[in-house]
Amino acid sequence: MSFKDHFSSRSADYAAHRPTYPVALVDYLAGLCKTPATALDVGCGTGQLSVLLAERFASVVATDASARQIENAVPHERVTYRVAPAEKSGLPEHSVDLVTVAQAAHWFDLPAFYAEVRRVAKPGGILALITYGVVRADPEIDPVVRHFYRDVIGPYWPPERRHVEEGYRGFDFPFTELTAPDMAITAEWRAADLIGYADTWSAVREAEKVLGRAPIDAFAQDLTAAWGDPERRRTIRFPLSFRIGRV
Repeated sequence: MSFKDHFSSRSADYAAHRPTYPVALVDYLAGLCKTPATALDVGCGTGQLSVLLAERFASVVATDASARQIENAVPHERVTYRVAPAEKSGLPEHSVDLVTVAQAAHWFDLPAFYAEVRRVAKPGGILALITYGVVRADPEIDPVVRHFYRDVIGPYWPPERRHVEEGYRGFDFPFTELTAPDMAITAEWRAADLIGYADTWSAVREAEKVLGRAPIDAFAQDLTAAWGDPERRRTIRFPLSFRIGRV
């Protein structure tokens, strides 16, 4: 499977606007490991999860197939960033306690990736596939987001997007599966934050190519009208879904 690069062209925006994972997630994953020594964050993007893992693990190796994403990654003294495909990390055998994939597994050649997980994970190591669905805010904002997501750019989502919408439940997952507690990403965002986040969606880029215009502009107008005071902060929420297993 060739690398499908939907994000390199906007990696700086991705770094600025993608949401931050909850500390509770990292605490939970670290608690599953026999020793929280080394974590491998695959498809790390610009390091949103990588830097959080570094607060609980002695070292983190974060890989992404996109050099642009790695160039824009958040630096951390315990995170080593590498340009590498998901299926070939380049790490030694049985060297990591935890392998994470946040909002990226739907792009992978999963059988080849799973083989790499078995190769690099220590016996009893943990694999965590993490994804989140459409952002939720409140009854004033949610209809605007849904209309843009489904009706305006819906035809331009790549087929892999359905795995995100299914919470990865359709994935083959040949590991001893664990049940994770319910978690969500939450934040206090202004209208500009939500617009900036939506503009990182791969379907927006594809729609621009096909339509010859930026669909985000109309969304920004609609959202701003529904939002009211643009400096008002609203609580936004991304419910998290997991496939977590012991290798």
